[in-house]
Amino acid sequence: MSLLTENILFGVVISLLAFEIGLFIYKKTKIPVFNPLLIAIILVIGFLIIFDVNVEDYNRGGEFINMFLGPATVVLAVPLYKQLKLLEKYLLPIIIGILIGSAVSISSVVWIGNILGMEDVLTMSLVSKSVTTPIGIEITNQLGGLAPVTVLAIVVSGIIGAVIGPLICKIFRINDRVAVGIALGTASHAVGTTKAFELGETEGAMSSLSIGIAGVMTVFLAPAIYYILTKFI
Repeated sequence: MSLLTENILFGVVISLLAFEIGLFIYKKTKIPVFNPLLIAIILVIGFLIIFDVNVEDYNRGGEFINMFLGPATVVLAVPLYKQLKLLEKYLLPIIIGILIGSAVSISSVVWIGNILGMEDVLTMSLVSKSVTTPIGIEITNQLGGLAPVTVLAIVVSGIIGAVIGPLICKIFRINDRVAVGIALGTASHAVGTTKAFELGETEGAMSSLSIGIAGVMTVFLAPAIYYILTKFI
């Protein structure tokens, strides 16, 4: 077993198999809570526990997958290119919407953390929960938080956003395709964007746009909002 787990491809294969199983289940059931990423996480954790595999052994392949997170995010610019006219038409509302969404996300974490009496290091680790993983980790390192906590928060917020985001839009009768896409991308990054593409190409393009812009905005907003709010609350 050790010869197998020490191979760098071990983590890659396990991750891909788990995700494919999750994708198969989701396609068969079409139930939002059966998100492929959520199922994959549960399967991988279960496998590591049952076969007593060290996380370090799994991470050899997991870190290899992480190398592709950045390039994968850039690829999302392709559908956006097809929607350039729509972007030009709604540029100002889009920028304002992403700015407000990012600011509210950061502020809510700080406020809730203060109410619950969380340690500062945990609050620092959670403020970038709604941006894509590479950017979120860098923000956390800048603030002095814990990167593993940030990764977990990003995954959870992405899954929750993908599952309940469309439902919330229906409840509040948000039918505009651009607005739905911006909301999903800003609140739940790449995971939300996969759901946005299921809803339509316009939603997917706007959601992919939000990932990049929200990430850049959060880099500047997170430290400023965190330090300002912690001084006044």
